[in-house]
Amino acid sequence: MKLLFAFTTAFVCVGNSFVLPSPPGPKFGPKFGPSPIYSQIRGGSSPASPTSEPPTPSPTPSRTVSLTNHINYDEVPDLPLVSTTPEWKALEEHAKEIEETHLRDYIMDDERCDAMHVLEDGIMLDYSRQRVTEKTLDLLSDLAEAQLLRSKMTSMYRGAPINFTEKRAVLHTALRSRKDSPLRPVVDGLDVVDEVHSVLEQIKKFTDMVREGEVTGYTGKQLRNIVSVGIGGSYLGPEFLHECLKTEPEGVNAALGYTLRFLSNVDPVDVERTCSELDPEETLIIIVSKTFTTAETMLNARTMRQWLWDFMGNDPEVVSKHVVACASTSATDKVRSFGISDDYFFRFWDWVGGRYSVCSAAGAVPISLVYGFDLFSKVLDGARSMDEHFIQKPLRRNIPMLMGLIGVWNMSFLKYNMRTTLPYAEALLKLPAHIQQLDMESNGKHVTRSGKEVDYLVGEVDFGEPGTNGQHSFFQLLHMGQAVPCDFIGFVKSQNDLVVDGETLSSHDELMTNFFAQPDALANGKTADELRAEGVPEWQIPHRTFHGNRPSMSLLLPKLTAFHVGQLLALYEHRTAVQGFVWDLNSFDQWGVELGKKLALGIKDKLVEGRAGRTIKADNPSTKRLLDYYVNSVNEDEEEETGRKQPGWGKNGPAGSDFARQPPQPHNLKDRGTKLN
Repeated sequence: MKLLFAFTTAFVCVGNSFVLPSPPGPKFGPKFGPSPIYSQIRGGSSPASPTSEPPTPSPTPSRTVSLTNHINYDEVPDLPLVSTTPEWKALEEHAKEIEETHLRDYIMDDERCDAMHVLEDGIMLDYSRQRVTEKTLDLLSDLAEAQLLRSKMTSMYRGAPINFTEKRAVLHTALRSRKDSPLRPVVDGLDVVDEVHSVLEQIKKFTDMVREGEVTGYTGKQLRNIVSVGIGGSYLGPEFLHECLKTEPEGVNAALGYTLRFLSNVDPVDVERTCSELDPEETLIIIVSKTFTTAETMLNARTMRQWLWDFMGNDPEVVSKHVVACASTSATDKVRSFGISDDYFFRFWDWVGGRYSVCSAAGAVPISLVYGFDLFSKVLDGARSMDEHFIQKPLRRNIPMLMGLIGVWNMSFLKYNMRTTLPYAEALLKLPAHIQQLDMESNGKHVTRSGKEVDYLVGEVDFGEPGTNGQHSFFQLLHMGQAVPCDFIGFVKSQNDLVVDGETLSSHDELMTNFFAQPDALANGKTADELRAEGVPEWQIPHRTFHGNRPSMSLLLPKLTAFHVGQLLALYEHRTAVQGFVWDLNSFDQWGVELGKKLALGIKDKLVEGRAGRTIKADNPSTKRLLDYYVNSVNEDEEEETGRKQPGWGKNGPAGSDFARQPPQPHNLKDRGTKLN
């Protein structure tokens, strides 16, 4: 892959340095001010947020930015483990001091609490309930500087191949760049920003035409049902976004008359549930697979194609009018051979990782079809505002950087190996699953960039659930079992608030009382003396004592709008990158998912042998025993009842469907008032 960097901003090269304008705004400390790339990406003001406006650039003297410390990803340096550095050792010693303290004392310190919050672009982060002090933050800043965090961030924005094991750039930030952005990375000879906006314009035109009825299905019916077929990042991120917009005021109105479903699991039950009560003549299938070879996705894609054929016949136009592809240009031949029209092919690129692809065609096509492109554009605006915040702001005002560095502190020094995301908004019910993939696939590694085995803890186990559901699920463990750092996410206004007659508070206020109370309960706990003062019997006191000292941070946003959803999306992407940069990992490959998939191909061959009545040969006795049981214990009566050996939809079509009828034999749809009469 050939990578070049093109910038329209004027600069002068002097040796290994560029002369760039100084960034606007307040002066930042020499250690950890804004990245030098900031003056190149600004390109105008951010969309206004409800509570703050970005600074307006003003003429300032030029300064020289040295490039000698930037990372050269053409050759991976043989760096020592970060755990051997003085900065890491200092934090290890400091952790011993923190173990002697308690959060109930920290959160009563007015000065400390005032210092440990950030309000930027409408988002408030309060991290005063983390087990950190000013000294902790100074030491983490030293570690970040030693690990060249700013240089790595800059390299990512500029399009360096920081995913070096696959020789790819990592440019999900470019997916939300302005069309006139002065920062213009070039990959394989193509201007990345031009590529992105070419596809966005194609998506806008296509989705507008579908929504206006100018593009219809094979039989002339309007396409109202959208089924997005993908797995992993092709599914989790877009579904998270869909759930957020379903009850967003603009989204409610925009989506009237449309449905969006996601088919990810290769389990045939998922197919049946997805297709239930859908009219194939009004359904558009989106296949999301960068390579168009992902086994699970392509099996589901072929299944959905068969579903269309079973109800409308196998005329090539059935596929060309009902199936859309979101894939890499390298998969063009595979897309065409599937029967998909070039006009229905929306490309994304190798420099977009699946778990970072929500802002690409993978998310843009299904979301724009259901909610309209204009609403999706507001998601991009929010994500862009966070991208600019991340590269511009100094450490103490940089929300993703603070969250990432505190994540390193909790995992590697305080030894908390789990973390939970607790959104106090039902519309964010899919955010924990998205973060789970984002973090665990990115930083679930065991070697550094130079191939050294890490001897320090990396990669938390992430989980979560919307409050207050989580409170009645796993909060018992959070309060009295293992200590797990918590991210609480809340909103000043609800998407859909209500006040029940006779209640003193709105339902949203009732929800938010828990958002404010739970962090205090985790931090303070409840002592034996407090229980005795309440008259609790002595024998119960050990069972009802809360030790507290359990860290959390709180994010409070104005309202769950498309703009703020975009901010949250980018915030957690950047938090993940910060942790990986500090731990010296490659957060952008995922070789760990490959081995099991490869072994599954071998198992597939063994199942074919077993279904043919031949002896199964497995790699070990345990697997052979399981396979023998699976293949040989099929009940013949059950087989006859379920039609196990008759693949397809069966004689009655999809179970529970309004279209449970005999499939056409052979694909004859006459007398239905359709195009085929």
